[in-house]
Amino acid sequence: MSDYSTNETAKESPNNATSDELSELRSLLLGLEPTKVNKLYKKLDDVQVQAEDISRLLPEAIILRSMQDKNLSEAIVPTIEDAIQYSVKKDLNTLSETIFPVIGPATRKAMSAALDEMIQSLNQTLEHSLSPQSLKWRLEAQRTGKSFAEIVLLRTMVYRVEQVFLIHKKTGLLLQHILAPQVAAQDPDLVSAMLTAIQDFVKDSFSVQKGESLQSLRFGELTIWIEEGPQAILAGIIRGRARQELRLVFQEAIEKIHLKLNKEFAEFQGETEPFSASKPYLENCLEVQYKLPRKQNYTYAWTFLGTIAIACSIASFFAIRDQLRWNAYLDKLNSQPGIVVTKASSRHGKYFLSGMRDPLAVDPKMLMEEANIPPKKVISNWEPYISLQPQFTAKRAAELLQPPESVSLNVDENGILHATGSAPRQWILSAQKLWHFIPGITQFEYNNLLNPEFNKLNSYKKQIEENMLFFLEDTAELLPGQENKMQNLLVKMQKLLNTAKYLRQDVRIQIIGHENAVRKQEKKTLSQARANKILSYITASGINASNFQTVGGGFNESLDSKSIKLEKKSNSRVSFKVFLSEKPK
Repeated sequence: MSDYSTNETAKESPNNATSDELSELRSLLLGLEPTKVNKLYKKLDDVQVQAEDISRLLPEAIILRSMQDKNLSEAIVPTIEDAIQYSVKKDLNTLSETIFPVIGPATRKAMSAALDEMIQSLNQTLEHSLSPQSLKWRLEAQRTGKSFAEIVLLRTMVYRVEQVFLIHKKTGLLLQHILAPQVAAQDPDLVSAMLTAIQDFVKDSFSVQKGESLQSLRFGELTIWIEEGPQAILAGIIRGRARQELRLVFQEAIEKIHLKLNKEFAEFQGETEPFSASKPYLENCLEVQYKLPRKQNYTYAWTFLGTIAIACSIASFFAIRDQLRWNAYLDKLNSQPGIVVTKASSRHGKYFLSGMRDPLAVDPKMLMEEANIPPKKVISNWEPYISLQPQFTAKRAAELLQPPESVSLNVDENGILHATGSAPRQWILSAQKLWHFIPGITQFEYNNLLNPEFNKLNSYKKQIEENMLFFLEDTAELLPGQENKMQNLLVKMQKLLNTAKYLRQDVRIQIIGHENAVRKQEKKTLSQARANKILSYITASGINASNFQTVGGGFNESLDSKSIKLEKKSNSRVSFKVFLSEKPK
């Protein structure tokens, strides 16, 4: 009963729909034993049959039907496919977890087959790589553009089924095409059309009895075997001489294809997609057989190969060692200041170097010895150049300025030359003129450079400021013995002035008169008179008075008991204060 009639009947009444469904189930279960069929018919004739009754009989009926033929399996395939598709759309994880145990073994099996094929190809290649025929095969590989391994496989092969075609018998259209690995394929539709045309030509041109067909064609190394079925033709392209048992494989394949796809053949309208189910049967036809290799003694060959391998290993060891040493030497050269490597190469066991080198940089030959590289193997070409790195700039500054041992020079990253320590003024003046000629120096900083003459100047200043001259109470007359002290003080003042002039320093000496605070206003005049008294001594000795200044009015200032004698505890005295400053340029 067709689907259309079933649907129409279902629209009429629920009881009719149930009856039609039971009739369809009855047709599926015709393979039951007569007694069981009659029993089932009685059950099915009852419209009020319960579902539990069907559930008890249905499993046994399905098993029995499956044992008879494959019609039941083919009938429920679309339902199962729809159910799987619905399950995937609803929740992909459910199906993936279900088929997970199957995917792993299938993947491993496919990988194992691929590895077996690769190992077989490798074994065949190695087996014949040292044979007398290998030279001939290598020439053939160069001439044909094929690999040596492919030539070895072709020449050691008894036969191989390279392609299998499934052709519709009535229309001549190609339904499926299977290709062996590493085989270049032509247009399968064109090949199918040619085979059909050849077969039609033979039938039309010669007296051929009904039911007979073309079974094989031969073209050089290629043979085409043809097996004809009711609806389709199976054609296999074979390289070499195949065994006759292969015919049985072809026949079994075409029979299984017709059994599997009988409905598809009957409903064929040019759509080839339904015939993809025939691929497993076609793949069974892709057989290959190789010649069994003869046992040969490869002792000499393996000895020769072993000797070559040892020699290559030793050569590789020394080559790698030398290359590592050379790389280490280049790294050390590139890390050296004042050396720039522009090109490095090696040819015929020699090393070639080109670059630039500052004359103050380290000698590259010294680095060769550290890297265990023979200098005879290195050909160098170094162009001189001036490096502006601080360490080299400092060396050039030392060579040009020739500082005394008490001076240290260093150059910072900004090109400023710093001089520290102590140096004579004459050297400082010379350095101020010469530093401009040093490449890379932008400024000369010598503020932290001490001059020994300044030490003398500061010493004179300290000695003068430590001296005090004492007077009689309420007079401007020096105490007895202060004149000798005054003479020593004049000598120190003259040295101070001479040294300051040499160092281009301005000197100003204050002469400060002191007196007690009693009758302060009256005593201020006395302290000034005492300061003037000392100034007159200084001018009388020939010292220029322009560097001196008198100040009066120092009262009640505490005195250091260690620097003043017992008889000089009074404040009737004169002290000195020295001021130094650099003259403007």
